[in-house]
Amino acid sequence: MEIVDLTLIQNLSLMKLKSLGFLSCIYLFSAIIAFTQTAPKTVVSISSDKFLINEELTYTGRSWNGYQIEGLLMNSRMVQGVFDDLNEETVKNWAYPDAKTWDADRNTDEFVANMPIWKSYGLLSFTLNLQGGSPYGYSQSQPWINSAYTESGELMPEYFARLERILDKADELGMAPILGLFYFGQDENLADEAAVINAVSNVIDWLHSKDYQHVLIEVNNEFNIRYDHDILQPERVHELIELVKSKDKNGFRFLVSTSYGGGAVPKENVVKASDFILLHGNGVKDPNKIIEQVEATRKVSGYRNQPIVYNEDDHFNFDQELNNFTAAVSAYASWGYFDYRMKDEGFEEGYQSVPVDWGINSERKKGFFELLKEITGY
Repeated sequence: MEIVDLTLIQNLSLMKLKSLGFLSCIYLFSAIIAFTQTAPKTVVSISSDKFLINEELTYTGRSWNGYQIEGLLMNSRMVQGVFDDLNEETVKNWAYPDAKTWDADRNTDEFVANMPIWKSYGLLSFTLNLQGGSPYGYSQSQPWINSAYTESGELMPEYFARLERILDKADELGMAPILGLFYFGQDENLADEAAVINAVSNVIDWLHSKDYQHVLIEVNNEFNIRYDHDILQPERVHELIELVKSKDKNGFRFLVSTSYGGGAVPKENVVKASDFILLHGNGVKDPNKIIEQVEATRKVSGYRNQPIVYNEDDHFNFDQELNNFTAAVSAYASWGYFDYRMKDEGFEEGYQSVPVDWGINSERKKGFFELLKEITGY
């Protein structure tokens, strides 16, 4: 929320205020306050295969090593920004080393504090998820309960208060977050398909109520892995994409997609429905395969030159000339950094591992951000 500019009021003389009448003055003040509370600073849009922020191409005029950077959306997987654990048996696993306890608000506060630093290196987007991601990076079972929804798909106020802090800061900074709605292993916390649909509708309505226009939607993370509900699986997930697209306010709607598992090439139903295409590079060890994945995606029936965005890739080698990041760039695809803490690594490692150190303190993080800065010219 912005502070009302009192000079707008002070410039009205006392006589003018009197001439307006008491009720008119109240309406005037209310209108000024409402405008300052809701007017968005940042709007994300797409033109052909390029992203724009506030009607200006991202990384305007930028090229790197002969590759066009203008119009790309470099990002990082930061899905635990609103993380919490409602399971009393597992919440102890996420205790901060110094405090010896878990603190969801501290996690979000430290996230927000680091956002300007990420932006200074050229990071224009990051992926959040309302059901998080595995705090261990990868895991077969998920006994923790990290979901921003009730069983019936109503919104949990505490989660959305934390989300609002992040999205407000992104709006202020000119960043365009990718907001994921569901994560496998946590979707089962919703009772049935009606609850899933209710959750999608409620999230989009909430975003509209805040007048956000800088948020991209990812229906679910790696929908082709293992979800309980049919509507979140490959054959039907496009129905939820269409649901998001159908919900507009004053002519504005949110741009939406969903993501595949590592190395997968999208299917026609998702390509046709999506405003942009989300790919993952997990498991793709040869950077040349990243280029092949992008090229194959552009050949899928229904592809209409949408932007292609990697928003999860756990490969690094940032000191090498060819890595998954530079390979994606060479194919004109945006790239997203996925970093989790390996066994016995220090607290500073891994943006997906809870508790999270949101700073740029590890060698992997420094490697990514330095290459990001070089590529984007920030």
